[in-house]
Amino acid sequence: MRSSWIKFAAISAASVMLLAACGSTASSPNNSSSSSTTTKLKGGTAYFAEQPLSPPTYIFPLMSGANESNVNLYEFDNLMFRNLYFFGKNGKAEINYSQSLANAPVYSNNNKTVTIQLKGWKWSNGETVDARDLVFWMNLLKANTSQWFDYVPGYFPDNVVSYKATGPLTFVMQLNKSYSPTWFTYNELSQLVPLPLAWDKTSASAPTPSATSTNAPDLTTAGAQAVYKFLNAASTSLSTYATNPLWQVVDGPWRLTSFTTQGKAVFVPNTKYSGSPKPTLSQFVELPFSSDSAEFNVLSSSKSISYGYLPVSDLPQKSRVAGEGYNFVPWQIFGFNYMPINYNNPTVGPIFKQLYVRQALEELVDQPQWISTFLKGYGTPTYSPVPTVPANPFADSVSKTVQYPYSPANAKKLLVSHGWKMVGGVMTCVTAGSGANACGSGVKAGQSMNFTLKYISGITSATEEMTAFQSAAAQAGIRITLSQAPFAGVISYSAACTPSQAACSWEMANWGGGWSYSPDYYPSGETLFAAGAGSNDGSYSSSTANTLIAGTLTSSGTQAQSALNAYQNYMAKNLPVIYQPETDVQLSEIATNLHGATPQSPYEYITPEDWYFTK
Repeated sequence: MRSSWIKFAAISAASVMLLAACGSTASSPNNSSSSSTTTKLKGGTAYFAEQPLSPPTYIFPLMSGANESNVNLYEFDNLMFRNLYFFGKNGKAEINYSQSLANAPVYSNNNKTVTIQLKGWKWSNGETVDARDLVFWMNLLKANTSQWFDYVPGYFPDNVVSYKATGPLTFVMQLNKSYSPTWFTYNELSQLVPLPLAWDKTSASAPTPSATSTNAPDLTTAGAQAVYKFLNAASTSLSTYATNPLWQVVDGPWRLTSFTTQGKAVFVPNTKYSGSPKPTLSQFVELPFSSDSAEFNVLSSSKSISYGYLPVSDLPQKSRVAGEGYNFVPWQIFGFNYMPINYNNPTVGPIFKQLYVRQALEELVDQPQWISTFLKGYGTPTYSPVPTVPANPFADSVSKTVQYPYSPANAKKLLVSHGWKMVGGVMTCVTAGSGANACGSGVKAGQSMNFTLKYISGITSATEEMTAFQSAAAQAGIRITLSQAPFAGVISYSAACTPSQAACSWEMANWGGGWSYSPDYYPSGETLFAAGAGSNDGSYSSSTANTLIAGTLTSSGTQAQSALNAYQNYMAKNLPVIYQPETDVQLSEIATNLHGATPQSPYEYITPEDWYFTK
């Protein structure tokens, strides 16, 4: 999914926090870092620093591309509503059955039948998390695929021929063909989210159907669409998150008791939580900030943050922060970083469709320099969609090797050799057509290399990177006009579109964090780059890529890695997006008396139910 930005370089020290409650008066009495004993405390309040200008903005688990982010899914929703399967185990990128709502799936019938046995956990209203709750999810998903950010035509749930509850805790799916069990578990079953029947209604006053009801709203397509419309509307009312009875029915370890539209979220333990461990903390609070500098001011002075972050520009203050009672723990996620480009933009889309243009743009990204200068060494070059960090068995040598080294001069040569000429400091197409030395199909004579790029605000390192990109582009005759917006604004701005839509005017974007592999945990790419995929923001389309992606879904055993290698090698060279450095998602600063917060999840989950204070 679209990963939220690293918590890096600070901006103006004059920036202020969004909430006064972030000040010293919010400090937990159990968050003193001066004690040296290790007695485990029951209770206490842990304060978690949100990313700047990136508060939670959506609560219903069935999210569209405009709403999905790691902030919403794994730093907010996951605390209350659990996916069927939980991923991340002791900091490793793997499935965790012990913390999942169901046992490992059983594949039969040549891997075309999948049987899931739920464990019988409870909702907070006393109902059982059962197979009917999975039917409810599938009914909503089938009827509202266009609203699901992870939807790819032909894939989940299209590849599920039928599904049903064959018993109170048994759910069976029939697939349209044989798939790799590893891929289907990691990338398809990972999308299952049991939903409480208390949500199966089309209005707040409607009665809740029983599990055996034959006229429940979700049992028809029209009814399931009406249910989605109702739940989506409720999810857009941020001010009612803590008071709407819908969102109080939870199966996760936490329940929301207070929420502000600025993003301050207060959670208390769900006393009916069936999983383990049960929360030790008495309260968990997420705090919003308007900038990294605002967060650092609190982190370094008031001791009112239990789990925060150190901006890169403040790395010289690391020893000082340690003296305040914090452990420095860089956090890496299983993902990659990139800038999407809009192939469907009616004006510049034909330009982006030319591989030589994408090569030229990639040669303007000085990844080693950006990492050493702007990210202070806390980053890794990105050369393909398959991550190289944390260490994993998926990335091959091509994904670890630069394909298009930084060179504005070579970028300029590429453009000139394909029918472009510098006119008034900007490359202009003078040889239209599809010949070897022409601008390419769809590019008009007289068209110039003028692009707009919107990127995340509030992050100095992002501004530094984009300014450097703009400067290098100018050397090659490419004029890039920059603008800024908060994280949520950039991802909604850069959504997939059709050329006739007014919203298709966007050209290039950078929300800063790229992509983390969740809830598709196997890096096979169907969610991102298959034609029509829900998160294929730029509408990239390649028949070769589609074929290679399909090969990663059915290959198993010794052929699985070969299929993945063929896919990642093509994507490294074909450049569906402009790759940029992957970063540690944040430079965590964790109070020395807060335990259980490490190792940090490679999928960006936070699990405060594991946390506890000592004295």
